[in-house]
Formats: sequence, structure tokens, C-alpha cells
Amino acid sequence: MQINGVQDRPGTALLLAAAPTGKGKLIEAGSVIPVLAAVPPAALAGTAAATLIELAGPVDPQAVLTRVRGAAATEGPLTVVLVGQLQLDRRQQGVHLALARTTPSTIRYTALPWAWLVSELRQRRPDMTTLYVDLVADAEVWQLLDEEPLDLPNGARTYGVIAPPPGRRHIAHPAYTHALAQILRTGQRSAPDHLHHEVLRRAAAVEGALVIGPERPVAPVNTQLPPARPAPEAPAPLPVAVPSPAPVAPVAQAPAPVPAPAAVPQQLPPPPPRTQRTVSPVYQPSDAVVPVEADPHERIVALSQASRHQEAASMAAAAEQRAVAQFGADTFAAVHWVEVRAHLASVAHDPGQSCVLWLQAAQTRLDTLQQAPDAHDVEGAVDRAHHQWDRIRDAAQARALAPQLVALRRRVPGRQRAALDAVQKKVERLNSLPS
Repeated sequence: MQINGVQDRPGTALLLAAAPTGKGKLIEAGSVIPVLAAVPPAALAGTAAATLIELAGPVDPQAVLTRVRGAAATEGPLTVVLVGQLQLDRRQQGVHLALARTTPSTIRYTALPWAWLVSELRQRRPDMTTLYVDLVADAEVWQLLDEEPLDLPNGARTYGVIAPPPGRRHIAHPAYTHALAQILRTGQRSAPDHLHHEVLRRAAAVEGALVIGPERPVAPVNTQLPPARPAPEAPAPLPVAVPSPAPVAPVAQAPAPVPAPAAVPQQLPPPPPRTQRTVSPVYQPSDAVVPVEADPHERIVALSQASRHQEAASMAAAAEQRAVAQFGADTFAAVHWVEVRAHLASVAHDPGQSCVLWLQAAQTRLDTLQQAPDAHDVEGAVDRAHHQWDRIRDAAQARALAPQLVALRRRVPGRQRAALDAVQKKVERLNSLPS
């Protein structure tokens, strides 16, 4: 069930069940369609009314991307149920969601890059997306997950399981999704954390799988933010993994968590600390386990959603300073926080500042981190900079940023045709305006 007062808004439920039809099938993804079809879309979305988008056995990754992009563009709450198998593109070492015609030799052309899906969901407003995954990894992806967690969309509540590859001549059964559908068909409307826990309890077949989300229920918390207070003079360091050989992440005191309401029954014992495997921003393998409460992302999202934009931006800037001090300015850790600040500026309706930060992130990825112009993160940064530049209403500010955007567009044309031409034509119109 959605929270923060959005459950009464129309929602969207996207069901995506995909797997190869030939010998490469690892999971019976299509078996979930009949059981999910019996669940009202509103129950899936956790809203009073919802639109259903169903993709069963799709074959074209571009068509899937179009439908995902359309769902992500909706204003109301979005619930995505994703069932399928993850396979590795051995040439570029990229994780893909296999589609109906995917084979190991055609994966780059017939499967959906996982990064595309994450990118589309990341662009939504924080806490407006719930993602349930029931996935099987092939042997190479499973080994990769042992070293680095799967990238997940920031701001989305993500739950589910990723199972190891089944044995030879065996096909996995999506037990997590079947249990999810059975619970929702009863009319139960639980918060996502508790619904996920109930699904895990019923789906005994997920033993041995990698669980995404809390493995035990947590006590309900107050969604109201405490009164604003000045930021501490010495912010706590980020809970990130230290590069090998010592895979232990430093954890320091985080900003005070949102207090639980007084109405919580006193006889309930305090919930155990929620933990998760940390994601190293410098792409070093780590098995370190850190408290979720030590991660500043949730607090930043809450501040932004409460329209306390300046506080959210200040907290993100402090996190960036800590990342720079610990890892250096020329690292993925630092550029991540630049992109977080760019997103926050967009939410705060400051397209000029957002454009500046996206341009900075793109330039850093290209020139400092030496990423390729067609790398997904690079294209995404330039596309977002372009989008924010189009929203700038101050002609002088748009003219000032145009040269850097044009230079980046020449290096990173992106996947939208004539993007460079569109920038140049708008620059001509801006130059024709009086100064």
C-alpha cells in the first residue's frame, strides 16, 4: 500500500514477464500472468484506481523500453512486477533482462539492458515507485552478484528475490510472484515492507536466493518529518565500502532517524537493525553489511518530498564533500553525489542549477573517469542536462550554458535523433532575442 497520502491518486501497475522460449530458458516467467491477471490493478498499485500495462513474453527490447518509459512518465504511484532471468553480455560485461528471442550470441540485440530499466525508474519522483522482482541469474551474473550488488533505482522501494541458476534440465518456478498474487487476491492491503515479509514467509522455494528488501518486518514508523534544525558541523562519513583488501565499511553516527509514533504498542520488542550489503561507489567488491539508517539517501528523499529542498541539497552537498575527502574528486563516489544534487535541483524547479550539475557530471565521466561517449551513464547525464536546459526560462542563462551543452552533444549525440540539431536551432533563436 502506498504511503504519504498518494494512495488516493490513480496509479499504474506494470507487469513484465519475460524469458527465452528455447533451450536458454531458466524460469517459467509466463506462468505468473494468469495469477496476476486475477489481481485487480488497484490492488497491485496500492491505490483506489489504477491502469494495468501487461508485457508477456516480449521480443523487442526497444518496444519494452517504450512501454517502461511510458509507465515511468505517469504522475501517480507506479508498481512494477518484474519476472524473468538475468544474463550477462560477455563482451561488455553488462547485465540484461532476457526476452523471448534472447540467446547467448544475440543478447546485445534481443535482450533489455538492465541499466535502461534502472535509468527510467530513477527519473521518477522519490517514493512514488514500488518494484517487485522475481529473477533468476545465469551462472555469470550470479558470480558477478557475489562481487557487486545489482544496481537498483534510487528512490524506488524494491523488493523480491534473485535466485541462482537452476540445475541442468531444470526450470525455476517464480514462487515469490505467485505468493505475492495469492496475498493480493485476498484483498490484503499491507505496507510494502510487511507485504514483502509475508510473501517471503509463504514462498519457501526462495531459499538460497538473494533477498532484496528487509528479510523481517519492521515496526511502523511516523512518516512526518521532525522540525527543521541546523545541519551538524561535522557530518558523519558515508557508509561506503573501503577498497580491498579490507572489505569493511566504516559506519559512523547518521542523522537522527524519523521517530516512531507513540501509538506503537509497547509490548512489541524493538525491531532488529535493518541491514543491507553496501554498494561501493568506487566499484570495489565488498561483502560489508551496514545499517540502512546510516545511509543518507532515505533522509534526503524525505526532505525533498516534504519540499524542504534547501535542507536536502545541503545534506547531499555534505555527502559529496565526505566522498571527495575519502575517495577523491575523480571517483564514481563523487560524481554520484553531483548527480543526486542535479536531481534535487530538478525537483526544486531550478532547471538552471540542475543543468549545470548534469553538465559537470557528464564532463567528469567523459574526461576524468574516461567513460565511453556511448556509456549509459554518460548518455543519461547529457540527456538530462539537455532536458533541463530546455526548461530554462532565462534566455541569458540558457545562452551561457549553450556552448558547453553543444560541445557535449557533439561528443555524445545520444539515442534521440537530431538532438544536436535541436540544441543548435534553439541557440539560434536565443541569439536572435534582445540581450
